[in-house]
Amino acid sequence: MTDPDARPLWHPRPQPVADPGLPTRVRVFEVGPRDGLQAEPEILSPEVKIEFCRRLLATGLGAVELTSFVPARWIPQLADAEEVVAGVAVPEGVRGVALVPNRRGLDRALAAGLDEVSVVVSATESFAHANLNTTVEGALATAAEVIAAAGEVGVPVRGYVSMSFGDPWEGPVPVARVAELAGRLHAAGASTIALGDTIGTGTPGHVVDLVERTVDAGVPRDVLALHLHDTYGQALGNVQAALRVGITEFDSSAGGLGRCPFAKGATGNLATEELVWLLHGLGIETGVDLEGLVRTSQWMSRVLGRPLASRVATALTAAGVS
Repeated sequence: MTDPDARPLWHPRPQPVADPGLPTRVRVFEVGPRDGLQAEPEILSPEVKIEFCRRLLATGLGAVELTSFVPARWIPQLADAEEVVAGVAVPEGVRGVALVPNRRGLDRALAAGLDEVSVVVSATESFAHANLNTTVEGALATAAEVIAAAGEVGVPVRGYVSMSFGDPWEGPVPVARVAELAGRLHAAGASTIALGDTIGTGTPGHVVDLVERTVDAGVPRDVLALHLHDTYGQALGNVQAALRVGITEFDSSAGGLGRCPFAKGATGNLATEELVWLLHGLGIETGVDLEGLVRTSQWMSRVLGRPLASRVATALTAAGVS
């Protein structure tokens, strides 16, 4: 009889069982290089960030948010945006995106050669003040200016609505307010509207209610995306709820990198490995190589000198993926 300890371990993988009520393909929007790294206390070199982006793109991801063109005094970690973008070869047909805070950021992104950018507005005054140094209306006006200027040169703009589910200062955020803001952002010309569960308090019923109310406010269903955090362990349940109401784009971060610095105890973004495991198990195509993602997170874990939060990456590492 063969000694079990002498046999190579099976690399577990999702066993796909399709649900006819769900989409057949989903876009995974990777935010690790921007949202994932921006709160890291130790400044990483441009070479590390370029290699991170290169490894992520090699997994077949269709969209990667590479960096943000914010002033260095705001986010020192992302002060090297031009250098990072110059060092990353984005494949044809793949979305290489950068967040911009204003018209100046847009000009920098366009000069760097990017053909898609993103902007952020807030559903609450508290977060608009703390994170954007403005008001809700001020953030909307700035976003509209960026969208208009980008549209003149044919560059699409992805719009985030942060604090769409809850706010650490103001508590629950009215669904009607979020839907209205998303509608105004869409009316201004945003090509995608990503509803952000910035502190991870959303639940499946809340997700469905917000999506339906936002559609009622004039935002087409295929324009909507979800940006989820897993602070309270609800992210995958929220993905499943969103799939059932037709959402086909989800933000995630390799290894679960990233966190909201404004909410004590808040943990990181939905891990890309966990999102992909779920989607593949549901028979939904993503085009993403799961084991390649795990190897990328293993590499970043070594760079940062600590384990990352993704449970799928941790389990597959233990099973011998390397």
